[in-house]
Amino acid sequence: MGAGGALLVPDEPVIPFVEGDGTGVDIWPAARLVLDAAARKHGKTIAWKEVLAGQKAYDATGSWLPDETIATFREYLIGIKGPLTTPIGGGIRSLNVALRQILDLYVCLRPVRWFQGVPSPVKRPELVDMVIFRENTEDIYAGLEVEEGTPEAAKLIAMLNEQFGWNIRADSGVGIKPVSVTASKRLIRAAVEHAVRRHRKSVTLVHKGNIQKFTEGAFAKWGYEVTRDEFSDVAVSWDDCGGDPGDKVLVKDNIADITLQQVLTRPTDFDVIATTNLNGDYLSDALAAQVGGIGIAPGGNINYVTGHAIFEATHGTAPKYAGQDKVNPGSVILSGVMMFEHLGWQAAADDIVRAIEAAIADKIVTYDFARLMDGAKEVKCSEFAAAIVERL
Repeated sequence: MGAGGALLVPDEPVIPFVEGDGTGVDIWPAARLVLDAAARKHGKTIAWKEVLAGQKAYDATGSWLPDETIATFREYLIGIKGPLTTPIGGGIRSLNVALRQILDLYVCLRPVRWFQGVPSPVKRPELVDMVIFRENTEDIYAGLEVEEGTPEAAKLIAMLNEQFGWNIRADSGVGIKPVSVTASKRLIRAAVEHAVRRHRKSVTLVHKGNIQKFTEGAFAKWGYEVTRDEFSDVAVSWDDCGGDPGDKVLVKDNIADITLQQVLTRPTDFDVIATTNLNGDYLSDALAAQVGGIGIAPGGNINYVTGHAIFEATHGTAPKYAGQDKVNPGSVILSGVMMFEHLGWQAAADDIVRAIEAAIADKIVTYDFARLMDGAKEVKCSEFAAAIVERL
């Protein structure tokens, strides 16, 4: 890290990658082709370093997530990965979640925008241009639970009744979700900083505080505290400005359920969204559907304090398509764009976006888009990547 927390990036960085399970064997080589070409155009070379996770790691080492992989990501700060399967049993809920929690990648960053020509179920997909900051370390990701019918559940239900007077049905499973000041404020701080840096107009704090006032509601309250205490010169809350922020970033809040409706009916009301984990999960996928689906939705998991970040395909492994050179590599390519932006390689990132737009405008697309576009030329995963490279 350099002064002010900026990354000091050489022109030939070492970047660890995980190929990914299932269709990772197809989409990662396609993405690498594009990323290498864009880097070369700007006089840069990436020294890719493969690390193992998921099925490939288990087959080679007997571990789904080897210590060496964690150590490598920790050492080199930045990484990228394809989709990973979740092992059945073994005490790991999700390899993706494990990586985020071990490296304290507290922001799940999900930008959502439409590319001209991409099939969409909404009438005005071009109005969708949002960035979601989803808290990545607590809420249900750190949730603790006991199974219905177990002695542990009976003990917890009895204790909650005795200590707090909470009457919970005896045949319930019970879960606890933590939402802390620390995690909430650092997530919201990152969202406001992003909005200021990228000249975005607003940050919306999405929560369910009308029901859960001390977790979801507190998230919004703490967001306003961050705004007043740390960003008063560049941001202002709705209540403090009467809805007229002037040249400052407007910080406001919205209930989660109505947000899922309004991102459809009033998308221009939303710009940067900061939210708790589960709300962010729903919103990310719902918004991705508006702009072409999860197959072209990028994601990054970032710690803005240490600089650690892992960028990733946001979709599943789709094993039935593995090795067919068929699926859309857009998610991992655009995650690479996010990685370049994080590295400060903005020109290379912009070139890739323009090249993707040009390929889609020429109706050169993979099967998922071709079946919905009149006159489209369906190409393989690798051919789509090659078309992007041609347009760089």
